[in-house]
Amino acid sequence: MTDSATIVSKLWNYCNVLRDDGVSYGDYVEQLTYLLFLKMADEQTKPPFNREAIVPDKYNWQKLTTLDGDALEVQYRHTLENLAKEEGTLGIIFRKSQNKIQDPAKLKRLITLIESETWIGLDIDIKGEIYEGLLQKNAEDTKSGAGQYFTPRALIKAIVEVINPKPSETICDPASGTGGFLLVAHDYISHKYDLDIDQKKFLKSNTFFGNDIVDGVVRLCVMNLYLHGIEANISAEDSLVSDPGKRYNIVITNPPFGKKSSITVFNGEGKAEKESLVYERPDFWTTTSNKQLNFLQHIKTILDINGRAAVVLPDNVLFEGGAGEKVRKELLKQFDLHTILRLPTGIFYAQGVKANVLFFDKKPASETNWTKNVWIYDLRTNIHFTLKTNTLKYSDLEDFIKSFNSANRFERKESERFKPFTYEDIIKRDKTSLDIFWLKDESLEDTDNLPDPDILADEIADSLELALEQIREIQNFLTT
Repeated sequence: MTDSATIVSKLWNYCNVLRDDGVSYGDYVEQLTYLLFLKMADEQTKPPFNREAIVPDKYNWQKLTTLDGDALEVQYRHTLENLAKEEGTLGIIFRKSQNKIQDPAKLKRLITLIESETWIGLDIDIKGEIYEGLLQKNAEDTKSGAGQYFTPRALIKAIVEVINPKPSETICDPASGTGGFLLVAHDYISHKYDLDIDQKKFLKSNTFFGNDIVDGVVRLCVMNLYLHGIEANISAEDSLVSDPGKRYNIVITNPPFGKKSSITVFNGEGKAEKESLVYERPDFWTTTSNKQLNFLQHIKTILDINGRAAVVLPDNVLFEGGAGEKVRKELLKQFDLHTILRLPTGIFYAQGVKANVLFFDKKPASETNWTKNVWIYDLRTNIHFTLKTNTLKYSDLEDFIKSFNSANRFERKESERFKPFTYEDIIKRDKTSLDIFWLKDESLEDTDNLPDPDILADEIADSLELALEQIREIQNFLTT
């Protein structure tokens, strides 16, 4: 077992003790985040670093290690409350923080466990790996819903490799989750290029940007990047509310699954109801409550001219009529939508999701369509993965990376799984649908090799929900 795996195992075993007290996996990772940050901030004030303390003395790590019982619980609670009022990384990590470990004896044991390791002394890769290991375990806890914020690392690595980020480019993830895309892009640039001092400074402090609507997720993201030595600009806000004004060379993201944006409203009787959230933005091509279509429209705005984007999106974005058709037509005309990777099922923690990665470049205004050919790579037909026994690996994506040919994507070779479709052919399709398959699905003929019943049930539920939604849209149209 590697150093990082040993520490993850040790920390995670203690989580099982706390679960008996009602502390969830998500709560546990949050408490670990607070305590690890305080411990590492303390280590940085000591030799050989001797840095100025960023945590006020009365709330530092040493105060926690010297206390027991109720005094410890009170000190920890005051520490969280007061550090949340600080500026910068400190304020982001402790924003709205609360103590979820009510038993002071168990809090003491966790502090002792963290105290026994010298975290700053660990290699940056190992610290990052430990935290990523905890985030993955948290994502595996399907009840917490944390899985929607976790994109398989093998997929992220493949996407970053074909996007090929370069030194001094800016990179944004408007649905940053725990920061997976930004971390892998950082590793890619720092390992591929021999950076000079200015490029290293730019990479550390000016390259990475992100948003997420969930405070707790922003906290995990900032901590994850901090442990990797990255000073990213991550904010807790809804990316879709407005055009932020800033433009980026690269946008890579996996917006959260779930089709509609909604808010909970309370009527006069105090009864909660869900209302669709519609974003009226002058820079959008169309107004819709479809969250993924809105993210796609937001990305087209924040991408710089000649900028590159890769976005993970569910199948409905490829075939849905109405707003979906409008967005696809504009994307094909105003952008160069050059590649679609059709992903296999069984790779996301949100079960039953059928997703794709859309790769497109932003181009200057033109009277003619920028997209000439859309190359589609089918990694789905007759391929099945599971989260436990047959997980998606980087090697499963190597043929796609080779076929993508990022060095010169105008010299691609057609293969059994990789085919081009012209703009003219696509625009003639019903609703300009990009939901294109050409390989024969063996499972339709071979009943002995059908996908697992839970996958089939999810697919059926997905189809029924889509049909119901379309009927409701017709119903709304008829009544307004």
